[in-house]
Amino acid sequence: MSETDATLLDLSSAESTRVTVDDGVTLHVVRAGDPAHPLVVLLHGFPDFWYGWRHQIPALVEAGFRVVVPDQRGYNLSDKPRGLDAYRMGRLSADVAALVESEDRESAHVVGHDWGAAVAWDAALRRPESVDRFAVLNVPHPTVMERTLKTNPRQLLRSWYMLYFQVPGLPEWFLGRERASGVADVLRGSSNPGAFTPTDLDRYRRAFDRPGATRSAVNWYRALLRRPDDPPRERVAAPTLVVWGEDDDALVSEMAAESLDYCPDGRLERFPDCSHWVHMEEPERVNALVVEHLHG
Repeated sequence: MSETDATLLDLSSAESTRVTVDDGVTLHVVRAGDPAHPLVVLLHGFPDFWYGWRHQIPALVEAGFRVVVPDQRGYNLSDKPRGLDAYRMGRLSADVAALVESEDRESAHVVGHDWGAAVAWDAALRRPESVDRFAVLNVPHPTVMERTLKTNPRQLLRSWYMLYFQVPGLPEWFLGRERASGVADVLRGSSNPGAFTPTDLDRYRRAFDRPGATRSAVNWYRALLRRPDDPPRERVAAPTLVVWGEDDDALVSEMAAESLDYCPDGRLERFPDCSHWVHMEEPERVNALVVEHLHG
């Protein structure tokens, strides 16, 4: 494989493998830790790949977990289907269930950031039997997000890019220009200084400088608006941790607390000085919170 696989981790148990999910799409997956230990699935967002969890994977393994981290469909070394139906929310959370099954388990802990958090919410709501405990970083409950977009002008303004991503071709060009320098621009512009090193940004550019990579990432947003696929319930049964960097330029922070209205066993931890990339800016604090929550 290329240098955007598990060899980026200095962790002896980490390996890259491939898992074919129910619709024939093959995902690149990084696995680490003892296969007998409790299972955690980590889900990245946009514009990211499995490497976004580089600070969390070793900490979770050290804490006694088996960790499975996919490149979600369309990203990095995973397959990149063209049609929008491949990126419907129910299809994305079905991938989580397939990853759990690939480890010969019936359920797992699930942790997600950004779009990965949206998939984690959907998995907890659509497939509650597959999710034991889960944590989400900087994305609200889907009902809260939908309501806030309709009622809060500040959030509507911050979500301008979701409409921009509906334009044919233009967002792909912006993100992919000059060997995916647009992806590096997005990461730098949405984070606090130090979240991404120059080496990190080079690795992100390599992950997105692949045929179809920017198109597939943008198609997640297109499918959200053009192929809506709401889960069958709103209340989350699994114990829930919401971690929120309040200096997020894409999401208003009041949505974090409102999300707990749908989580009978929910907890919110705020990081006032962190951006959307809270797990990269305060990895040790976030790791401690996630480990504590998953251990129950």
